[in-house]
Amino acid sequence: MDTSESLKSAENSLRDLFNFILSKELGQEWVSSCGVSEERVRRWEERRLVDERKFGYSDPRLIYYADFYDLKSILKKNWNRGLSQVFGKLKELEVLLDLLEELRNPDAHRREMLPYQKHLAVGISGKIRAEITGYFSRMETGQSYYPRLESVQDSLGNAWAIGQQGNLATGCVLRPGDQLQFKVTGSDPLDENIEFAILPMVVPHEFSWNSCGDFDLTVQDKHVGERLWVYIAVRSLREFRAKRAIGFGTVDDLVKFSYEVLPPRQ
Repeated sequence: MDTSESLKSAENSLRDLFNFILSKELGQEWVSSCGVSEERVRRWEERRLVDERKFGYSDPRLIYYADFYDLKSILKKNWNRGLSQVFGKLKELEVLLDLLEELRNPDAHRREMLPYQKHLAVGISGKIRAEITGYFSRMETGQSYYPRLESVQDSLGNAWAIGQQGNLATGCVLRPGDQLQFKVTGSDPLDENIEFAILPMVVPHEFSWNSCGDFDLTVQDKHVGERLWVYIAVRSLREFRAKRAIGFGTVDDLVKFSYEVLPPRQ
């Protein structure tokens, strides 16, 4: 993962964490009561409308249109609403986020980072993501050991984030020949190497494990049916893993997307 991807993944991990914890603490409309001004929230909504007009869809998670500054503000104002259980000390995290914000600026303006800045950005981003992954791992296993998927997005605008239910019925209709792209991110609380794979659930099972979370899937005749499940998994390279999954064998975390696939056009 390059520097830009590391920065983006850390930001989005924070967004997903806030959405998970604060929706439980404040309700589904938590954005309106998390301490961010109405003016800032309107700006997020305007950005979402731009995506809607430009791409035909937008991310349903409004927090994904927030600035990095807003994330820092939400963290500080809601520290005692469950966020303190994820990280160590607030002051330490604030210092790390200040450094990330400073490092983001040359990235945003397309100026090349110096080598030490790249290492710093990747290191801080990795620490934040590992602590978030450890939090969710402890929720399910009682220990911070197993890697977790952080997010899954497809090219049709469907998105899953850590903390959400693992089965996503997309409602999308496909036909043979259609192309799907997937962007998958994950993290290991032990900060070791992990691998990703996607598997359309048809026999024979065909997949490969990759260190990168970018995948392309071409819909085929054998995928035709009322519901095609696509399994997305992450695993460590360690001997022991969290669970068994049909087709994959042992994995550490798993998410499923479903699609309807109609026969080829005549």
